[in-house]
Amino acid sequence: MGMDIEKLISEMTLEEKASLLSGADFWHTKAVERLGIPSTMVSDGPHGLRKQDEAGDHLGVNDSIKAVCFPTASATAASFDREMLLRIGEGIGDACQHENLSVVLGPAVNIKRSPLCGRNFEYFSEDPFLAGELAAALIEGVQSRNVGTSIKHFAANNQEHRRMSSDSVIDERTLREIYLPAFEIAVKKAKPWTVMCSYNKVNGEYASQNHWLLTEVLRNEWGFDGYVMSDWGAVSDRVKGVAAGLDLEMPASGGSNDARIVAAVRSGALDEEAVNQSVRCILTVIDRYLSHRKPETEWDMEGQHQLAGKLASECMVLLKNEDHVLPFGKDEKVAVIGKFAREPRYQGGGSSHINSFRVESLMDALAGKDNIVFSQGYDTENEEADEELITQAVKAAAGCDKAVIVAGLPDSFESEGYDRSHMRMPRCQVELIERVALANPNTVVVLYNGSPVEMPWIACVKGLVEGYLGGQAIGAATKAVLWGEVNPCGRLPESFPLQLEDNPSFLTYQGEGNTAVYHEGVFVGYRYYDRKKMEVLFPFGFGLSYTSFSYSNLQLSASEMDDTQTLSVCVDVTNTGSRSGKEVVQLYVGAPECEVFRPVRELKGFEKIELSPGETKTVTFSLDRRAFAYWNTKLHDWFVADGDYTIQIGRSSRDIVLCRSVKVEGTVPEPQDPVSPDSIYMDLEKNPKAMSVVEPLFQKMRETFAGGDEKESDSAASEAVTDEMTQAMIRYMPLRGLLSFGGGSLSYDQLLEIADQINNMQ
Repeated sequence: MGMDIEKLISEMTLEEKASLLSGADFWHTKAVERLGIPSTMVSDGPHGLRKQDEAGDHLGVNDSIKAVCFPTASATAASFDREMLLRIGEGIGDACQHENLSVVLGPAVNIKRSPLCGRNFEYFSEDPFLAGELAAALIEGVQSRNVGTSIKHFAANNQEHRRMSSDSVIDERTLREIYLPAFEIAVKKAKPWTVMCSYNKVNGEYASQNHWLLTEVLRNEWGFDGYVMSDWGAVSDRVKGVAAGLDLEMPASGGSNDARIVAAVRSGALDEEAVNQSVRCILTVIDRYLSHRKPETEWDMEGQHQLAGKLASECMVLLKNEDHVLPFGKDEKVAVIGKFAREPRYQGGGSSHINSFRVESLMDALAGKDNIVFSQGYDTENEEADEELITQAVKAAAGCDKAVIVAGLPDSFESEGYDRSHMRMPRCQVELIERVALANPNTVVVLYNGSPVEMPWIACVKGLVEGYLGGQAIGAATKAVLWGEVNPCGRLPESFPLQLEDNPSFLTYQGEGNTAVYHEGVFVGYRYYDRKKMEVLFPFGFGLSYTSFSYSNLQLSASEMDDTQTLSVCVDVTNTGSRSGKEVVQLYVGAPECEVFRPVRELKGFEKIELSPGETKTVTFSLDRRAFAYWNTKLHDWFVADGDYTIQIGRSSRDIVLCRSVKVEGTVPEPQDPVSPDSIYMDLEKNPKAMSVVEPLFQKMRETFAGGDEKESDSAASEAVTDEMTQAMIRYMPLRGLLSFGGGSLSYDQLLEIADQINNMQ
């Protein structure tokens, strides 16, 4: 029997209601023992459990329980695989039930605006569609076990620098097209039980007290019906927060903010119904968990470890495979070089750090093989090269058929709490790679890192595998990919620029003082690089395979449609190679050219399929009006412009293999600016009603510019005033130009009357 929530609210004192609106400690909600309302526990995530004791802390100084660390979001995003995220979510949900946890804090879906963000390893992508779809799958998996999730950090939390005071200043269209859709997709598709607001301000107001964000958008537009909690310590003005829609403050406030809420209600500054609504939201989620609590749920850690390794192998991205250096042959002698081969970096630092019950390195996975030679190569505590370590590594590589260097970013380079200052790898690793590659031409590099790095050594090596931060079984996954037990099928969920300076946010990232203006607008990641036709190290969506795939028979369900209809897209994919493999089929939509600055293409669909050699499968996508729309700041809504859109099937954002066009007609008229004497001709041209009035007047102006009825004109004058110049001058001419160039036939009052006449036309 569940709670009678309305009855409980009616029986609570104001002080009891206010008490429920903040934590009891770092990890528990408050109880109201008089009414039988219990305390429940939440836990950090999102790629495993970081359950701490009562004396725990948010950033992990104190130990948490032993748990399973699945691949981080930076890795799972590379899978482009909703089913994978669902399975991870199910595993985390089972662990939560076993450990009596009501909510796991994740997933994190903030956009990777810059490679420098210290928390990028926790985030999925630079693309909001990919991030939203994968987040929704993870949420569905966790919540299928009747445990809640808390999607975070809402919103525009894209840097760690000054994270508790920075103001993310973002124009309306950019916010709607880039920084909100991942949350929107997940909220609408998966209905997370809770949402965690971010530390930062959004356009001048802290997210924790931003009514537009927490109520108008999240609840009223998207239909969110759970509770909103603060990030730990994110509350500025608690009373404003309650009024704005922030239900639960975490962690405990020592009773201070509870008292402020009570005082505000009693003074009339805060409506008690706002408090009631927050209590209602919190109790609804608590009751949902308690009604389905199953502490007897088995937590098979060893089984989850094996699953984590299998999934990590499908997240790895093969970026270079010159002369088919990979996969390694089982009898080849291989030098395995790098400290990370024995002590892998497999997760990031901060609140998501899992106390793994075991960690499997590459050397663990290779134990017992007599054709493997190990050399440390570098030290993670020192950025400068150790000559002795490099000399030993070079000697080992020279004596083997092939060499693999396991490199990447040390813990100190990227973590919650601060941003990176550059995109470089440690100097000791760069020198190691270059010198080993000289000693052995068949050198492969495997990277363990949470974000892109610059690769000045890329031409020196024949093979490159991006492993990201792949969880506690990353060693088994690495072995499986390198030795061909698994066909690599990951794809980059972010662009790798050649250098940091190429990133669109480079000039203004982190901001000035507490103000971070997102000057690049919607042109984030591949949207920027592709629009500029800029060379990149590796493009969004890129990844190689040990087999090959061909695409054919791209079919659209219509060649013409309006934006109330859904377009079905089908394409055949064939495995043309000699071994089974998985392919990520990517669908991009290209918009027609117009006055609104739009990317040349945007990801609007993806599917991962497995094919045996010679096998063909048909992949089907469904595109609704949002696939063609941009955010119109006059309508304050999504808008589809008339025109020919291209449906592009690609292997990456830079490798489009098939393309067809569909003519789309928008059913919502584009709003017209009111006509005034300052309205110019080229804008009036878009309004047939306006043109019926003003065209005769502008025609007289044309005749004036052309010299009236004179047949002959001075040759010098005709060269100075060409037809092209006349046409351009007319196009840019405001209506008030009729006063200056219309022969004195109109007064300014008459122009105002003409403008009013047009504006009043039905």
